[in-house]
Amino acid sequence: MKRIAVFSFLLAFFILLGFFIFIRERKAKQPKEEILQKELKTSSSETMGKAKITLITVYDNYKVNPELKTGWGFSCLIKIGDKNILFDTGADSETLLSNMEKMGIDPKEIDFVFISHLHGDHTGGLSGILKIKPNLKVYKPEDFSGPTQIIDGVWTTGPLGTEIKEQSLIIESKQGLIIITGCAHPGIVNIVKKAKEMFPNENVYLVLGGFHLFGASDLELKTIINDFKKLGVQKVAPCHCSGDKCRELFQEEYKENFIENGVGKIIEI
Repeated sequence: MKRIAVFSFLLAFFILLGFFIFIRERKAKQPKEEILQKELKTSSSETMGKAKITLITVYDNYKVNPELKTGWGFSCLIKIGDKNILFDTGADSETLLSNMEKMGIDPKEIDFVFISHLHGDHTGGLSGILKIKPNLKVYKPEDFSGPTQIIDGVWTTGPLGTEIKEQSLIIESKQGLIIITGCAHPGIVNIVKKAKEMFPNENVYLVLGGFHLFGASDLELKTIINDFKKLGVQKVAPCHCSGDKCRELFQEEYKENFIENGVGKIIEI
């Protein structure tokens, strides 16, 4: 009986001891796991922030590459890290897909489409892309109620404006913010201000896309250029609906920091 009692006591003791050791190791391990997860998250964000970014205008009414077709509209392929984002789709599938083929871009490698606003010169090529990749995710302005992070380092401003709801894309890069606009119906300065509101401690490295300034007077254009300077915009690449006069005056002011944009333009950051 004594042996049984001693054995039972020792068994209970070792079970209890094992339980306490398990609890102690779990408590000691938990902070390490949390730190590891935090480090992984930070590492992922830092990797994305340092990733090479390539902007390729694949549809536009201005031309950089003479071998490509033009059309009234806009589309830009954004390559960031291992992600391929198609910003808008131009006015027709034939022109868009032809330009992409000539530039060696495979539509099947697009991860998602970002539509700035629901006008035909920005959505017309979508049907052709979806025929090639039917389950492709498409983000439209009505999908968001405000600024939202889509993937690491890539944000939407959310829908802006009143009559025409339009969203712009903001990319965090090691040089600063990159703002991509479709037609800038809410006002190109308002879009830049929104980006600065979202990222008050970041500089604006580049604004690219349609500025919707064709027909604007010289005074209006110079006021907008001055606003860009006050907001610290370092480089500009207006195209599509920006207008010839807009591009001319921005080039005069920005000089080497003006990027002549149009279909076929490739910008590496």
